[in-house]
Amino acid sequence: MKERVLVVDDDPDILNFVRVNLELDGFDTTTAENGRIALDAAKQSPPDLVLLDVMMPEMDGLTVLRRLRSTPATTNVPVILLTAKALAEDRVKGLNLGADDYITKPFDVEELMARVRTVLRRAQQMRDLSPLTGLPGNFRISRELETRVRGDQSMAIVHADLDNFKAFNDHYGFMRGDAVIKFTAQMLLAAAEESGDTDAFVGHVGGDDFIAIIDPEVVEEFCKSAIRRYDDGILDFYDTADALQGFIEVTDRRGERHAFPIASISMGVASNAHRKIASEWEASAIASEMKEYAKSQPGSVYQIDRRA
Repeated sequence: MKERVLVVDDDPDILNFVRVNLELDGFDTTTAENGRIALDAAKQSPPDLVLLDVMMPEMDGLTVLRRLRSTPATTNVPVILLTAKALAEDRVKGLNLGADDYITKPFDVEELMARVRTVLRRAQQMRDLSPLTGLPGNFRISRELETRVRGDQSMAIVHADLDNFKAFNDHYGFMRGDAVIKFTAQMLLAAAEESGDTDAFVGHVGGDDFIAIIDPEVVEEFCKSAIRRYDDGILDFYDTADALQGFIEVTDRRGERHAFPIASISMGVASNAHRKIASEWEASAIASEMKEYAKSQPGSVYQIDRRA
């Protein structure tokens, strides 16, 4: 699917020149000759990138940029400013308003194309990072699994999930819940580094679910390290009285109180060390199956699929 670029400039010659070169480079390009048309077009169908001239009549580019950033549909759309060489102040203002890059007029076509590709690549990478943990998200996880399966690489897939986390979140609130998610991410990264596997990968599926891809030879040590680090740190997120008694009490909608143990971590492991894994879907399914088996046992537990 072609990436869509909206070009905004009041000079029809520049509009046509940029449009032609973008289309020759494989982009789907639309144009707008003033800021109002550009805003309407961007809101109606948010592009992947906006090339925005600063000096325009009626509504200048900085005003357009400010409105793009304040509109939910376009707040994260990357913007490259087209500025006159002498107007350094406009470039500074634009960057402060959230522009991703700028290029000065007159510009070199090759430089413009390079900046467009760079900003789009950076935006894609940022979109696929969890805003909470900074770890790769589902798209990157899927791509990593697919690459390793297709390359027939030796690997172990770890599906990690927190137990009793919803009760913790309900009891202490989402801010402390988010802190536990961040702690879990840092703990998994530290365990991956300790494993010595320089190709280890850790991703955040969402919520309290994580995926790690580790060398099968060190996956058991990774799981042990992760559990040790998690159990050593999780009590820091509980009030002292709750930590001492080893559980929290949560009242349900009917007014009944229930006791929930300290949140633990369960990990299920799928590996191609003992049998061939044909797809990333199969790898994910086996790891999830083992994770559910681990969750059926109390405390922090890992289970490795050893079936031939």
